[in-house]
Parts: sequence; structure tokens; C-alpha cells
Amino acid sequence: MAITLVNPSGLPEIDVYRQVSIATGSKLVFIAGQVAWDAEGTTVGEGDLAAQVEQCYLNIGTALAAAGGSFDDVAKLTVYVVDWTPDKMPPLLEGISRAAAKLGSTPVPPATLLGVAALDVPDHLVEIEATAVIG
Repeated sequence: MAITLVNPSGLPEIDVYRQVSIATGSKLVFIAGQVAWDAEGTTVGEGDLAAQVEQCYLNIGTALAAAGGSFDDVAKLTVYVVDWTPDKMPPLLEGISRAAAKLGSTPVPPATLLGVAALDVPDHLVEIEATAVIG
């Protein structure tokens, strides 16, 4: 595995991600921000944050597989949520959990969560980009 995820002593331990990602692989993969589109470009889960998060993670999984990797190779995620408020955390985590069950892994690389005013399509509630290192 090209990625080792750790919570170093002296930093808070966060349940949903690790603070540090140590990459030792040879192929760096940047995945464009994924939104809740299916393979045909139809929005999945209109108005449903959990469903859209799940679809974003599944899309990232598809992109990683095309590069010869999986979520085990993800070094960093950046999550953009429209009109973020803390009450959106439960559906966000639900979507991650549902995607993890389908992907067969628990994606916990370091992550940055940003609230944004809008995304490219009004129906999109979330966009997630990933950086991976594949050994």
C-alpha cells in the first residue's frame, strides 16, 4: 500500500479522518471534483445530501479503479458542501458510510471540508476531489 494514514501524538484524533497521510508510491493521481452524476450525467439524489455524497465517493472509486487504485491509495480529499452548517454533518457521514459499505473500505484520509455558496449545477449539493498515490 502506498498510503499510510496516522493520527500523530499531539494532534486531536478525529473519528472520520486521519490527520496525516504518508505517501510512498510512484504514481500521483489527481481526481477532478466529483459530483452526484451517474455514468449518463444524470444527477443522483436531488435534494438528498447523503445520496449525493455517496455518489461522489462511488465516482471517486470508479476514477481510482481506472488509475489502478482504490480508496486505500487516497492521500487527501477536499469536500465542498453548498451552504454548509454543522447540522449537515450527519447526512454527510451517512453518505460516506453507505459508500464505504459499497466500496468495501472505510475512506479516512486527511480531508478538508469547505462550505461554498454554490456549485456548477444548482441541483448539486456537494463536490469531492481526491489526490491519490498508487504504488
